[in-house]
Amino acid sequence: MITKDTKIMEVVQNHPESIAVFQNHGLGCVGCMLANFETLGEGAMAHGIDIDTLLEDLNNLPDETEEVVVED
Repeated sequence: MITKDTKIMEVVQNHPESIAVFQNHGLGCVGCMLANFETLGEGAMAHGIDIDTLLEDLNNLPDETEEVVVED
């Protein structure tokens, strides 16, 4: 589970699709050097972003480990 204490770059590395979520919330965190050290909570507070909404969107990303079943 992704929390406000999770490092931004950890989220991006484990969930590359999270980049779109960050962009939708107005966070250009991926290109920021602080992303390696800053938590989601710190980044959201610095940019005036609602952390609860951001966390909800990030935690609703599809799990890469889930197997996708395609039925014919």
